[in-house]
Amino acid sequence: MGPSRILIIQNNATENLGLYEAFLRERVYVDVIHAYSMGAGEDFPETEEYSAFVVGPTPISANDVDMYNFLAREWEYLSRIVTSGKPVLGVCCGGQILARLLGAEVVRSPRKEVGGYTVNLTDDGLADPLFRGFPKDVPVFHWHSDMFQVPPGGKLLACGDPCPIQAYAWRNVRGLIFHLEVSHFEAERWVSAYSKELGAVGKTREQVLGECLKREPEMRLLAGRLVENFLDLRH
Repeated sequence: MGPSRILIIQNNATENLGLYEAFLRERVYVDVIHAYSMGAGEDFPETEEYSAFVVGPTPISANDVDMYNFLAREWEYLSRIVTSGKPVLGVCCGGQILARLLGAEVVRSPRKEVGGYTVNLTDDGLADPLFRGFPKDVPVFHWHSDMFQVPPGGKLLACGDPCPIQAYAWRNVRGLIFHLEVSHFEAERWVSAYSKELGAVGKTREQVLGECLKREPEMRLLAGRLVENFLDLRH
């Protein structure tokens, strides 16, 4: 294989991979496939072309994969990626889909999380190479209602409140329910697209954007560190 190449699978027009994609492009070749807009005759690329994969979020529930043609096709592709042994990072619903693929349930979070929160790395999380150099308490951005369980044979890497399961590891797979890659520019787009959901958490547009902006400098630093750590998983 030639120079390292990473595949990002984007599952929604609103929710891209933000800072993760930007930092990856500074280091390696990156291809982005917009799975949600793939035509019936389009195929996912061969897994052999890539050294690692990132699976992006979508507001669609991971439990509804079979209801959407593109996600049903992606499910089969992800099964090949997982068995390839190459590093895979799933973000939010991307992590939930991978968790289901690995035999875990995706259930409702005790409460919906939208805006700025803090998650806590477990001892396994602090020891995991994906979080090398991270503090125990990590500032994050959230926008989700569901959460994954830890896949059988996997490890809980991060916990939080109200959502107790925030990240997991399973062999070559890492799943995160939280976002470090969302800057206030992306947050503004999300707030506009999902404004009707703010009432469920009792927050205003200004509150959510302010919480993101307050955490953005440290999230940006940690997003870059996570990308470096993720690329190191290839070796």
